[in-house]
Amino acid sequence: MYRFLLTRQWLILALLTLVLIPTMVELGFWQLHRHEHRVAQNALISHNLKAKPVPVAALTSPGHTIPRSDYWRAVTATGTYDTEHEVVVRRRTSTDGSIGFHVLIPLDLKGGGTVLINRGWVPAGDDQRAFPDVPAVPKGVVTVTGRLKADETTGTSGIKDLSDLPDRQVMLINSAQQAKALSRPVLGGYIEQTGPEPSGDVPELIEAPDDSSIGPHMAYAVQWWLFASGVPVGYVVLARRERRDRAEAAAEAEASGEPESQPEKPEPATA
Repeated sequence: MYRFLLTRQWLILALLTLVLIPTMVELGFWQLHRHEHRVAQNALISHNLKAKPVPVAALTSPGHTIPRSDYWRAVTATGTYDTEHEVVVRRRTSTDGSIGFHVLIPLDLKGGGTVLINRGWVPAGDDQRAFPDVPAVPKGVVTVTGRLKADETTGTSGIKDLSDLPDRQVMLINSAQQAKALSRPVLGGYIEQTGPEPSGDVPELIEAPDDSSIGPHMAYAVQWWLFASGVPVGYVVLARRERRDRAEAAAEAEASGEPESQPEKPEPATA
């Protein structure tokens, strides 16, 4: 009664079933790995944000690549702002999704060296190629607190580093690029400022990363595995239904005294 499983249609369906099961299982594990990565990242964010702030020079130096373990680490920097080399970073969004700029300024450290400070977000004017209105920074020696971030690159951020930009505008926050522009060494990475808060709330300080949400990845993983388990069940259900329909058709044909319909044989060819 299950001989129909050897027909072309059912063999294709069986092959499709064999392909779908491992594919869905693998997709489930992919979502599981994304869940584990999110949980680990949340733990890192929470730990580093709560850690006691340390001088930025203790964690980075010129040419240094910030390791993932130091992302969002609370740091301090004391020095004077280099206002002549303040730039803005294009195509950045505020908390409400508005497009504007991040304000980037070098801070010459009291003990020597320079570090980049991301002061926060400012709105763009009518002409996005014009330098926006940016409140002046305090004069003299200041102490900045913030979160240590890694240099941005096209590969890590997905932001295309455009050329021929307007004066004092950049696409990426990158210490190597700014060191070249400043003609002096710059500490690797940069500081995302959290304090002191600017007067008038401009620039708008960047919000801390969310360390509470784990996202839907675990739910997606379970869904994929349920789909994988449902594929063979569905195949069996369809096969049994086909067997039942064929048996009922055979019984009706037998009860009516008519043979089951068979494909007509072609007439023999005549000379």
